[in-house]
Amino acid sequence: MKFDSTEYLVGDFYDELVQSDGAARKHARSLVDYFSNMPAKELLERQHAADSTIVDMGISFTIYSEGDNIDRAWPLDIVPRVLSGTEWDRIEAGLIQRLRALNMFIDDLYNDRRIIKDKIVPADIIDSSTNYLQACKGVSPRYGVWANICGSDLVRDGDGTVYVLEDNLRVPSGVSYMLENRNVIKRVFPSLFRDHSVRPVSEYPTELSEMLESIAPASSDGEILEVVVLTPGIYNSAYFEHSYLARTMGVELVEGGDLMVGDDDFVYLRTIDGLTRVDTIYRRIDDTFIDPEVFRSDSTLGVPGIMRAWRAGNVALANAPGSGVADDKVVYSYVPEIIRYYLSEDAIIPNVPTWRCSDPAHLDHVLKNLPELVVKPANESGGYGMLVGPHATKAEHEEFRALLKANPRNYIGQPTLSLSTAPTLAGDTLQPRHLDLRPFILQGKDVEVTAGGLTRVAMRAGSLIVNSSQGGGSKDTWIVEDMD
Repeated sequence: MKFDSTEYLVGDFYDELVQSDGAARKHARSLVDYFSNMPAKELLERQHAADSTIVDMGISFTIYSEGDNIDRAWPLDIVPRVLSGTEWDRIEAGLIQRLRALNMFIDDLYNDRRIIKDKIVPADIIDSSTNYLQACKGVSPRYGVWANICGSDLVRDGDGTVYVLEDNLRVPSGVSYMLENRNVIKRVFPSLFRDHSVRPVSEYPTELSEMLESIAPASSDGEILEVVVLTPGIYNSAYFEHSYLARTMGVELVEGGDLMVGDDDFVYLRTIDGLTRVDTIYRRIDDTFIDPEVFRSDSTLGVPGIMRAWRAGNVALANAPGSGVADDKVVYSYVPEIIRYYLSEDAIIPNVPTWRCSDPAHLDHVLKNLPELVVKPANESGGYGMLVGPHATKAEHEEFRALLKANPRNYIGQPTLSLSTAPTLAGDTLQPRHLDLRPFILQGKDVEVTAGGLTRVAMRAGSLIVNSSQGGGSKDTWIVEDMD
């Protein structure tokens, strides 16, 4: 049995490849034709080939289960997700606009706080955010950029509108899987890339390296720079990515014990040849673990004194500590106003409509409509700690009702979106599965955006949970030039 797009049940959702009448979308026509002409047996063989390639290449991720660390092969569905070049150009412009404004916002919060004085964002929302760090006040990193690597999650609703679902500005992960997804699909479907004009993603390690070098202290200009990737270690769920990025950039992968801060407040790497000064650290350690002198005194993951070196301007940290204040989902609700305040522009990509539970009227609306809404905590990630009202039990509704009343500042409510779908292999047939998209934006001296990003897909029918740690999978993301 072959895939027949005319028999593919799109349902009430926007499908990325197939229209509601069964016809392929214009920018995906040749890809849909390709899979429509492929027998089910060959489709399964290609998926098995992709799975074997992933195992052979050692592409894995770690999940935590009952105190154990379990390595799993990375889940990749072989049917790419496709967007047109014209649509992507608009999305890219919106992502650049958003990160520029967010970095101006963060820099302002830790310095002049003009946006608070002008009553655009309430002071209590910022000062009560767990990610607003007093230790960062008075600092302004090079170019005023705090979040050098951003992963903004995008979703498409049933009417085709693309929204920003959330911004990830602390230690966003997933870009290595975006790169490896492309490598695997190229191996499994070499002819596809000969017949399609797909924008490349392979430049990302070079762009990341150039960005990290660009934010090095001004005193390092003209010198050979030392850039390192700082990892919590092999038991971290994203360790594959840490090692992958260090390897592809050609820089050292280090743990906290490999670095030291000297009496001169510079950071040094311990090597067999002695100490080497470090200029930029791409840190993959959470803020409060990075320096036991300032944050958690029991942390063995970070480097004592690294905040002193950073505050003195002697080392660059990407992303800068404190940048997570803009990760706060309550702060997220203000981003359109933030863009307007700093850039005098309307947001190119809209936010999902959001109710702030700290507002009594908003809280009342959320409490009355819990079975229809999604409720999210302000600072969780990975899909944890949230309520998907339509899929929750009455007991879960009551549990969240109590949580909202006890700590309304910590929650937002949003409508349950009709997330878009794309054909995904289920058994020996292609069926629609819901998905999102995480592009990666780099900002240092310049701004760069990946051509596409990491598409995450819910592998279970009807599920809206796309996180790999909770059973989700992924797809290669294609940005294709528009057909005449």
